[in-house]
Amino acid sequence: MIRIGTSSEQGRFHYAEAGAAWRIATVLLRHIPFGERPVRFVCIGTDRSTGDAYGPLTGTSLTEQGSLRHPILGTLDRPVHALNLQRIAETDEDVFTVAIDACLGRTEHIGQIVIEDRPLFPGRAVGKTLPPIGDLSIKGVVNAASSNSQEVLQNTRLHLPFMMSRVTARAISLACCRHETKPVQESGHDSHDEYARNEVCHPDLRQPDQV
Repeated sequence: MIRIGTSSEQGRFHYAEAGAAWRIATVLLRHIPFGERPVRFVCIGTDRSTGDAYGPLTGTSLTEQGSLRHPILGTLDRPVHALNLQRIAETDEDVFTVAIDACLGRTEHIGQIVIEDRPLFPGRAVGKTLPPIGDLSIKGVVNAASSNSQEVLQNTRLHLPFMMSRVTARAISLACCRHETKPVQESGHDSHDEYARNEVCHPDLRQPDQV
């Protein structure tokens, strides 16, 4: 879990906004070098804290989809947390890492998914010194910042991190699928409108942000 500021931000999207997953996917496509470097998704957090479960909930959702071709580290069953983060951060230096974690922020930012073109520093808001990780970060604002961050996380309703994780996982899946289907679209074998592209990636999702 981290606390965010307002600098170097690439995008803020409230999870409940119409079309949020599609717009997040568009930003991810601009910043993740699919096809140029190996890519992995590191979902940080623990199921022992409801507020800090955003990362592993996202990892679990991605894993359950079963269609992502990139490594996913951090699920409810096998979380990435303070005890194993150092080892993960030091491995696969040639791999482009997308780091996903919960954070605390301003009250008006609760529910936002923030994408930053820089590493994140897990545990900073609760006084932990952990290694930075990620070439790109995805952060979910699950509650308001407080002097007692740990207590705030423990008392965060699970519903919000759960709903945010579903939108985040859908956005990642859409980004990967849109990259993989781009040659087909450019060849003229598929329609270029947004509805058709979404149908190719997810035939059962006519409304991509309904959860």
